[in-house]
Amino acid sequence: MRTIDLFSGCGGLSLGFERAGFEIVAAYDNWRPATEIYNMNFGHKVHEIDLSDIKDYTIFKNYAPEMIIGGPPCQDFSSAGNRNEEKRADLTVQFAQIVSRVKPTFFVMENVERIVITQTLAKAKEILSLAGYKLHEIILNASLCGVPQLRKRYFLIGELAENSKSLQPYLLNHLAKSPLTIFDYLGSSLDIEHYYRHPRSYARRGVFSIYEPSPTIRGVNRPIPPNYQFHEGDTCKDLHKIRPLTFKERSLIQTFPTDFIWESKSKSNIEQAIGNAVPVNLAEYVANAIKDYRQDKVLNKIVPNKVQLSIFA
Repeated sequence: MRTIDLFSGCGGLSLGFERAGFEIVAAYDNWRPATEIYNMNFGHKVHEIDLSDIKDYTIFKNYAPEMIIGGPPCQDFSSAGNRNEEKRADLTVQFAQIVSRVKPTFFVMENVERIVITQTLAKAKEILSLAGYKLHEIILNASLCGVPQLRKRYFLIGELAENSKSLQPYLLNHLAKSPLTIFDYLGSSLDIEHYYRHPRSYARRGVFSIYEPSPTIRGVNRPIPPNYQFHEGDTCKDLHKIRPLTFKERSLIQTFPTDFIWESKSKSNIEQAIGNAVPVNLAEYVANAIKDYRQDKVLNKIVPNKVQLSIFA
């Protein structure tokens, strides 16, 4: 299935969909450090253009995409940001505009879970519905989708078809029964049992165990401050047994492969690219759900929902 990736970043969505058998024919982003990393790891080149100012949609139509995927920048929807919808929210609407003009059979948009309370999402959904898309939406916890990380992400999936069926069973029925821990995924390869992840405030803990899922990998990675005051929830209080994770280890928790190339003139850019990325295994999970849905639709099969969960669980 011919697929293009908008706001591709360093390629988490692209790689996950490739692993599920989708053909990524083009990618687009405007942040140079991410496009440089992308180009080191994929056989096709990313187009470095500003997607907020697109007037000629033939640049996408020329690829004849059957699927458009993408994660419009979400910092202003996240709990870590300033929650200002004005700065980057137009890119979410622009994603919807591009999809509505190009008209692929399917699209997948990924974002933070807080987007569900925004007017921006409502506007984007209106554009897509008017374009004829049947919309499916869900919030998935990455730790139940093959990622050793407590990271909740929102997915909006659309199909341009009159006889669209529910995608929810395909997105829910293969969830793990329990969260995946770092040890489950990486074993003892990190050579530590406890690590430091800088808290947003010192009211929160900063020391975590590999025997639990990682908290959300963010775009910053700071050393342990010399005056760090241990929190009651810290899993270890011996500084000699604690260290921050390296950027490579953080990329592994984002489920990028060990041979993925991370090179940039700035280490902070690498950290940011890793934190902004969609976990590869989460992308692959969603891609496989769509693939199974398409196969069953061809066979005229209906899959019952075996998992009784709210779509926003």
